[in-house]
Amino acid sequence: MSNPKFRIAICGGGVGGLTLAVALSRCQDIAIDVYEAAQSFREIGAGIGIWPRVFRILRKFGPDFEQQLLQHCDCEYTEEYVPSIKNRKSDQAVGIELFDMMSKGRLMRFHRADFHGILLSVLPPSCTLHNAKRLVSYSQPLEEDHSGNSPITLTFKDGSTAICDVLIGADGIKSAVRPCMLRELAEGMDPDEKQSVLSCINPIWSGVTTYRTLIPAQKLRARFPDHRVLREFTQYMGKNIYLLAYPVSVGQNINLVGYTFERDLVESAYKDDSEIPRPSFKWKTNDEWVGELTAQQYVEPFKDLEEDAQHILECVERGTLWAVHTMKTLPSTNFGRVAIMGDAAHAMVPCQGSGAGQSIEDAYLLMTVLGHKSTTLEMVPRALAIYDKLRRPFSSEVARGSMRTGQLCAFQGDVPLHMLGDAITKSWEWAWLTDLDDALEEAVRLVEDTSIEIK
Repeated sequence: MSNPKFRIAICGGGVGGLTLAVALSRCQDIAIDVYEAAQSFREIGAGIGIWPRVFRILRKFGPDFEQQLLQHCDCEYTEEYVPSIKNRKSDQAVGIELFDMMSKGRLMRFHRADFHGILLSVLPPSCTLHNAKRLVSYSQPLEEDHSGNSPITLTFKDGSTAICDVLIGADGIKSAVRPCMLRELAEGMDPDEKQSVLSCINPIWSGVTTYRTLIPAQKLRARFPDHRVLREFTQYMGKNIYLLAYPVSVGQNINLVGYTFERDLVESAYKDDSEIPRPSFKWKTNDEWVGELTAQQYVEPFKDLEEDAQHILECVERGTLWAVHTMKTLPSTNFGRVAIMGDAAHAMVPCQGSGAGQSIEDAYLLMTVLGHKSTTLEMVPRALAIYDKLRRPFSSEVARGSMRTGQLCAFQGDVPLHMLGDAITKSWEWAWLTDLDDALEEAVRLVEDTSIEIK
């Protein structure tokens, strides 16, 4: 690229970071560098779900991209009302069907590695990928009014440095960008306000723990040829726990995820009182959030669920435990020419299958404001402030709604069983009844009309 209007560094090569790179690569006047901490660009985890609101965004990348996605999906795209999740009361010897959740369009299910691979395959050569580059900190030269055009300097764990004009932190819940950005934001604030901002730096354990594994569909089919999860998304609900299972990789595997909920911690996860100490998750060490599980360890929390669930659990060979950490609602996701997105900005419990989707929404709106022809280097801080204004309230509400959904699925609440289906559907229906389009239109309006103050 001979003369780009600015160079953007994206720290993090997961779903959010690569989606942003793909989106920005459509802008011919922006240079893009993606820095990934791992030795190679790869995704960990098993399944990823994309609801219609987000799939409609991905369709904007063109029919070829959509076709690649559909080739790796376990269901056809539709915008008709369809049964999406079968929910069972399973904390008893013989489970009962509670309700079929109906959604306008399906949850499009992918193996995470397949989805990630598709994003990598469509990146053009103009986007430069850097492996084994774990960001430690950055330095952003700023004037008193938080403006400035001098390059941002990135410092990596291996001692190397790089420069960019705009930095986007897509580096996950353990983000290196977030603490640097929040410390910048807190400079000059009064002590109480400063403490409030700095208290948002570290993630907190939500009280939710997930148990993840993939089961070969052939193994389940050999034992139980007509098992429901070979063909449909099913949730097995119990008190303070639930288990979900659905086919991925075009039916080759079953993605199995179990949840346990510590009620007191879950209920206080989004409370603002920073004076209340929260315990850290205890596994092998205090700071270890992920651990490997034997089959016996995986099955233990769910051993009293109904027989239908036990048939799946009998096929577990090993698994992974994840202590789900979340973020307090941040005071801002941008400062100067730096912004954060995805889990770095709004890590949430996965109970609505929307974490990846929210990072995709972040990416597309960031592309809209940064790629606009009116956005010069001098206008980048305003563009990022528009992104924050339009995305932070929405993603924060999704995070809270996802927690509420998990509590309902684990029978933590005062909703009677006969009303549970309506309550869960109501908390989830934003994912198929709403669109990002209104926010995109508002973003363009705010970029083009600089007389409007962004608060």
